[in-house]
Amino acid sequence: MRNSDEDLARLAARVGRCLLSSRRDVATAESCTGGWIAKALTDIAGSSQWFTEGFVTYSDESKALRLGVPRSVLAKHGAVSEPVARAMAAGALKRTHAQVAVAVTGIAGPGGATPGKPVGTVWLAWAQRQGARIHVAVQLKHFRGDRETVRRKTVRTALKGLLARKSQPSR
Repeated sequence: MRNSDEDLARLAARVGRCLLSSRRDVATAESCTGGWIAKALTDIAGSSQWFTEGFVTYSDESKALRLGVPRSVLAKHGAVSEPVARAMAAGALKRTHAQVAVAVTGIAGPGGATPGKPVGTVWLAWAQRQGARIHVAVQLKHFRGDRETVRRKTVRTALKGLLARKSQPSR
């Protein structure tokens, strides 16, 4: 695990350097990772220059109250779905001054699987401000492994996704 932790730390540091150089702030909206993405980012010295806020919205109620995920979307699609991941990422931007956000919702296990949504199913979303608009990209992953492995792979994928979404300075 130590090498994996060091790998996440290096990846988070790269994200921080990218955000700092592009003069952007990030917010996180997490369910299945329980704040691990925010922890990885804020473990980096100087993160207060580019990390604005993290939301841990584990329940449907908190997704609706804290991030503005419509209850009708939660009821129709379930918490582990593309529309919910999109709404979480957009909600994180709408509720902060950040220019970029990452959101994750999934089934880390060992329980919680439903028909069509096995353990390891994770939706990730990255939102960016583009002028007055918010652009959201999503990705569905099916990770294998135990609970910690699924969560660790989710954090890694979320951080890599932030790196992949480099853009011009927007502050």
